Amino acid sequence: MPLTTQTLLLFALNLIDAALTIYWVQNGYATEGNHLMATLLDIGVFPFLAVKIAVGTVASIMLWRWGKLKIAKYGLATTLVIYIGLMGVHLFTGLVSFGYISETFVTQLFVK
Repeated sequence: MPLTTQTLLLFALNLIDAALTIYWVQNGYATEGNHLMATLLDIGVFPFLAVKIAVGTVASIMLWRWGKLKIAKYGLATTLVIYIGLMGVHLFTGLVSFGYISETFVTQLFVK
């Protein structure tokens, strides 16, 4: 996958994560795991989104700009894997919150 496509995917996943986090937290289905981001979300949606978008933008630009370096390639690949895994967490949160699977099932699946 081309470097530009990877960095755009990273930024898109960052935006999707932000939107889903706001939805889950505001509707009481989940909590924000990052203490700093949770504090910003407690202040309001705008501060949370501003920081989330700023961090995503800076990370994407840096990884795109220096994407030919080995460390940037590893960093981008690692970050994409983490965000794709996070999308799985959002998927399970949605399935539980809409009643498609039980919270007990997810707890037994992941907590042992």
